[in-house]
Amino acid sequence: MKFTMYPGVWDNVVAEVEEAGHEFVSDLHQAEFLIYAGGRLPDPLPESVGFVQFVFSGIDRLLDAGVIRPGVRWANAAGVYGRPVAEIALTLLLSQLHHVKAATLASSFSARGPIDAAQGWLIDGGTVAIIGAGGIADALIPMLRPFGVKVIAVNRSGRPVEGADETYPQSEAGHVWEEADAFILAAPLTEETSGMVDAGVLARMKRSAVVVNVGRGELIVTDDLVAALRDGEIAGAAMDVTDPEPLPDGHPLWRLPNCTITPHIAATGRIAQQMVAPQVIANAAAFEAGERMPTEVDITLGY
Repeated sequence: MKFTMYPGVWDNVVAEVEEAGHEFVSDLHQAEFLIYAGGRLPDPLPESVGFVQFVFSGIDRLLDAGVIRPGVRWANAAGVYGRPVAEIALTLLLSQLHHVKAATLASSFSARGPIDAAQGWLIDGGTVAIIGAGGIADALIPMLRPFGVKVIAVNRSGRPVEGADETYPQSEAGHVWEEADAFILAAPLTEETSGMVDAGVLARMKRSAVVVNVGRGELIVTDDLVAALRDGEIAGAAMDVTDPEPLPDGHPLWRLPNCTITPHIAATGRIAQQMVAPQVIANAAAFEAGERMPTEVDITLGY
C-alpha cells in the first residue's frame, strides 16, 4: 500500500514500514493510508486515504477539535506504549511513597525523621488498584509482582486482566476507592471518566492513599486534588499528566511537597518514533485484508 506521513516525516518509521512492503509517497493524494503525528489535517482528506494511523493513544483532543470525523477509518497506538508508561507509573508511585520530592524540598538531612515516619512501602503488602486496566496494566502488573502487593484491575467491561487478583467493571467498582492503598489512573478520557476523581471520591480514600495519574489529566478534578493534598485527606499524588496541561508555572501542585509531577514524559514523540512502526504495519495488514484493524478507533466510545 502507498502511504505518507503528516505533518513531518519520521525517517526511521517510514523505513520500517517500507521494509514491510509498503511504498512511501510524498503526495497525500496518492496515499492509501496516512501516518498522522498531530496538527491540522486537510479537510476533506483525499478519497484515496483509506485509514489514518495516529501515532499516539489518546484521541480525546482530536475528537474535541473535530479532527477525527466520520467517513474515514482511524487507528491509534493503544497498547504500544504500555511498557514505558508502566515504568513511569511505578517510578512515580515509589517516588511519592518515599517522599522524594519532600526530601528534596527540605534540602536538609534533618528531614529524615519525619520522612521516615511518613513513607509508605509496597513490600508491606498493600493493595494497588489500576483504574483503566488495559495495555498499561498488562505491562505494570508484572512490575508490581516482586513487591507482593494485591492488584485490583478496573476496566470498562470487567474482562479479567491477567495477573490481577480481582477485576471489576467500572460500573461496579465504587468500593475500590475505599479499599486500595494506591491508585494508578490509566483510563482514556471519555464522558464517563472525565472528573472521575473528585472531592467525593478523594474523601472516600484512605488518608494514607497515593494517587498516580498516567492516563489523562482531566480524570482528576484538579482543584479538589489540591484541597485534598493540603488538608491531608490523602497522603500524596503523583502524575505525568495534568489538567490544565501544561501546568502553569506557580501552580500549587508544583509547590506541594506531597505531589510529584513529571512533564508528560511517558510517551513522547521520541519514544513514539522508536515504538510505533510495528503497530502501523499490523493495522495496514488488517486493513488490506478487509479486517478490523487491531487498534481501530470506535468514535462513539471515544477510544
